[in-house]
Amino acid sequence: MDKIDLTEQGFVVEAQELAAAFGLDPGQVPALMRENRITTRCETGQGEDAGRHRLTFYYRGQALRLTIDSGGTILKRARFDVPARIP
Repeated sequence: MDKIDLTEQGFVVEAQELAAAFGLDPGQVPALMRENRITTRCETGQGEDAGRHRLTFYYRGQALRLTIDSGGTILKRARFDVPARIP
């Protein structure tokens, strides 16, 4: 997937994108999000980064960061370890 949809309710990221990053089956992703076991943070760029967004998803001590432009095109993907987050 190279595109993220933006709706009135927010960003829509395919379960496949998160499943691939975290070694999950795509069918597990919605339940893990409902249970707050996969959490997310959204940041909006300002200044020279205006029009960009950074979506970071966290699961079991890992993070997936997607940087997207105003059209939803993924500009950059990064996976990295983070201290485990408690929901």
